[in-house]
Amino acid sequence: MNRAKLLVLAGPTAVGKGTVAAHIVQHHPEIVLSVSATTRKPRPGEENGVAYYFLTEDEFDGLVASGQMLEYAVVHGKHRYGTPRGPVEAAMNDGHPVLLEIDIQGARQVKSAMPEAVSVFLAPPSWDELVRRLQGRGTEGEEEMARRLATAEIELASQGEFDHVIVNEDVARCAEAVVELMKS
Repeated sequence: MNRAKLLVLAGPTAVGKGTVAAHIVQHHPEIVLSVSATTRKPRPGEENGVAYYFLTEDEFDGLVASGQMLEYAVVHGKHRYGTPRGPVEAAMNDGHPVLLEIDIQGARQVKSAMPEAVSVFLAPPSWDELVRRLQGRGTEGEEEMARRLATAEIELASQGEFDHVIVNEDVARCAEAVVELMKS
């Protein structure tokens, strides 16, 4: 039996990864969006196993030590986030294509752990559009915006590492292009 595909969707801040992933899941229920694990505490309304798998430091350490994390990182110097291998492989073995929406570093780790994964770099139509999208979110102050844009500049240079590059000019068209890669 052939396992379903794993597709890694990555790109710089504010490029629309989350929006594209949400569109895919809404319009293609056969595609499973991977749920990340974190050591942070749940926020109000977040359910374990839905928003994230909320783990203790020891539980997270155990998954890392046993090779059960496809990728992981410390975010903002405080909490750890990662992709548990078990649920991803279970969904793929059940014939469900799996979508990972993660950062560039995580994408590199997944490609190393599962070379058969299809990697897609989501690119902005232009640098100016990326800046406009980040400013339009209104969620970052000037210092944080500058840090994110500096990181985005470095991340944009990595698109050649990916199997495919898709420019996110239109969410629906972009999402369908990703789905086509999962089906091919």
